[in-house]
Parts: sequence; C-alpha cells; structure tokens
Amino acid sequence: MSELRLHNTLTRRKEAFVPFDSERVTMYVCGPTVYSFAHIGNARPPVVFDILARLLKSLYRNVEYVRNITDIDDKINIAAKAEGVGIDVISERYIKAFHADLEMLGVLPVDLEPRVTKHLPEILAMISTLIEDGFAYEAESHVLFDVSTYKAYGELSGRNQDELIAGARVEVAPYKKNPSDFVLWKPSSDDQPGWESSWGRGRPGWHIECSAMAKAHLGKTIDIHGGGTDLVFPHHENEAAQSTCAHGGDTYVRFWIHNGFINVNAEKMSKSLGNVLLVKDLVKDYRGEVVRYALLSAHYRAQLEWSDDTARQAQAALDRLYGALRDAEDIGISNVAAPPAFMNTLLDDLNTPKALAEMFNMARALNISNDDTERLQLKSALLACGQLLGILAQDPATWFAGDSGAFNEDMIDKLVADREQARVDKQYAEADAIRDKLLALGVELEDVAGGTRWRKAR
Repeated sequence: MSELRLHNTLTRRKEAFVPFDSERVTMYVCGPTVYSFAHIGNARPPVVFDILARLLKSLYRNVEYVRNITDIDDKINIAAKAEGVGIDVISERYIKAFHADLEMLGVLPVDLEPRVTKHLPEILAMISTLIEDGFAYEAESHVLFDVSTYKAYGELSGRNQDELIAGARVEVAPYKKNPSDFVLWKPSSDDQPGWESSWGRGRPGWHIECSAMAKAHLGKTIDIHGGGTDLVFPHHENEAAQSTCAHGGDTYVRFWIHNGFINVNAEKMSKSLGNVLLVKDLVKDYRGEVVRYALLSAHYRAQLEWSDDTARQAQAALDRLYGALRDAEDIGISNVAAPPAFMNTLLDDLNTPKALAEMFNMARALNISNDDTERLQLKSALLACGQLLGILAQDPATWFAGDSGAFNEDMIDKLVADREQARVDKQYAEADAIRDKLLALGVELEDVAGGTRWRKAR
C-alpha cells in the first residue's frame, strides 16, 4: 500500500506525510465564525477534513483533531446589536445550527472545539510575548504585528511585499509602521464587547485567536493546518508569521492543506447574486448524504461546480451503491479492511473521485457475482470504504424508503408486523426501536383495538 501524500500549500507540491511525533498526529482546522447559518461553501472544509481525520485515524493510534469556533467578531457584534442581545445569544444559536448541519452531512464530531471567548488569557500572553521580543508594537490603543520583522512573510501565499501592500484586504492606517502590519489587539467602544488588557479595554484581532488556540491544545508545532483557499491570505499567512515568532522560530505548521471554492450554476456564490445556498435549505431538497457525496465528487483542491444536476447525479450514484447492498441483503458482513486499490486513491492526496470509482468497481463485481464467499468479501469491503468516506451508513431499505418517489409500503407493513410481534414477545425495547425507525422514515403509528394502523407523517 502507498504512503500518505498530501499537497502542501507552502511548498506547492505533494509530499509524503510523516508526523512530527509518531505517537501523536495533530490537525487544526479553522471553523466557523458564528453569526449566521452555514452555506454550502462553509460546509466543504468540515467534510473534506472529516475524510482526512477518518483516514489518519485508520493509520495512526493517536490523532488529535481540533476545529475552532470564532465567537468574537465584528459581524457577531452587529447581529447582537441589531437584536438587542448579547453576543453569546447569537453565538449559541448558530453553533447549534452549525452542529445540526454537520450532523446532517455525516461529519463526525471533532476531538476538541475550542472557542475564542474561552482563550483570552492565552491570546493576551501570546501578544505580550510578541511585544517583548520585538515583533509587535503598541499604537493608539492597538497592538500590531510588524511584518518587517518576519523575513518569510508572504511565502505561504506566494505574494511579495509590493503585492501585499497593494492588496485590497490590507488596511492602511496612520498608526501603522508598515501598511501590511496587522492587528493583534484593537480597542472596544463602550457599546462593543471588550476585555481588559495591558493596552486598554479591547478585543483580539482575528488571526491571533487561532494561533493561541492551536498552541494551547496542540503545541508549538502542528502537523496539519487546514481550511478553505480563501484563508491562505491574509489569515493563514498572518498566523504563520505571528506563531513562528512567538515560538522562538520553531516551525508552526508542517503541512498547510486548503480546499477549493464552490461555484453555483457556474457563478461565484455571493449575496449580491442571490445564489448563496444554505445547508439547512439544501437538506430540505436533498438528503444530507446526497450533499456529502456531491462534495466528494470533485477533488478537494479543485473548484466544485454545484447545480441541481450535481445533486441529481449524486442521488443516482448513491442509489446504485445502495442498490448493490440491497441485492446482497442475504449475505452477512465480515470485518475486512478497505482494499488497497481504494486506499491508494485516498492516500494520494485524498483523491475522492477515484475512491468513489473504486467503490463502483466493487459494486459491479458484487452485482454479478454468484459466489457467496466472494459476495461476502465484496459487500464487506464496500461498507469499509463507505465508512472511510462517511457514506453508506444507512440500511438499504431505509435509504430507498426515504426517497419520496419510492415509498415502500410492503417494507412499512413488515416493520409494523415486526413491532407487533416484539410487543407480543414482551420485547419492548425492540418494539420502541422499530417505532423510532418508522418515525425516521416519516411514518406515524396508531395502536388501536385489533392491531396497529400507520400513516405518512404530515
């Protein structure tokens, strides 16, 4: 089997992944700023790095995956002020919504999910270190990082200093030594959230938050840092600069991994175009597993084109895979690993399109095989592959019953009969489990004299 190779944004090439500490693999991924509902573009990084986390945990005994929550931000402040509530009310609302969205997409919980509001002491300590060591300075109640003190600034994004100064996202303020210096701490007005510091009441800049949280939970040097391509500059560029300087020159991140953008109907997704697709709305039209499959249908570094056709193709593909499993329901499951041909595609920089193609090869072989030993191996291998990609976790009957165009009344009748028999046998836990399964299928039960009636939930 091949070694794991990942495309490192810093070196702009695929490299063999070897952890800094063979006993502890560390990964930090930038999470949401919780002021609104997540759109499909926000969902791509959690799905991509969920696959990477699953793969890493199949290869190494100890993997620590951290994804942060940004709950201090000007957009949160604006939303809270508009509603006349505290920032915690806004944050909690959208954290719950974010978790619900990810659950629908089959994204597993991360090992740790730190919040900025819980890490002010670590943030303040890192800022103090940068000032003391000559990498940052105070100016008009702000603290700024001096980019001239970090000679490698611009290497991650591939931009030179002239480009950085001309960049639209660089704020030019009179208190800056250099136009590209960035804020570590900024003052808060009386009507804004703020925390006491040596530089006055204020709040942290965006970039220092991740640096402090990553160090607090994973140490000075981490193996993998991930996020969307839009974070390469300025966020990750600034993180690399401040963390390297605060850590005495130690490498901050060994592998920078970034996923590509999503276009909607061949256009960039934006509020101005009115084509922003919220996850909570998408899953009303397409099941979460369909959305997840669609996100895996393109290589994570490639731009993904989203349209109704994308979703329909994902639905049809999953129907074929579940169909192969349904036709093999007479065969059990054994504990087998994903085949080398499949694993090699994932080990090659998470090539999910090729991995899915390997799964279809297995499904075709399963469909035509007449040998029960071979069918057992193929079915088990197909499910093992699905586990690594986070798909095929449903019972095939449940999958097809969940399709509004294929409501299987015979299957419902059988489940109702099984529940009635379980009640006769006083197997009440089993009876309750069947009721719950029927509810998940959109079926309501009514126990009446002489039996049970069922109907589609309204």
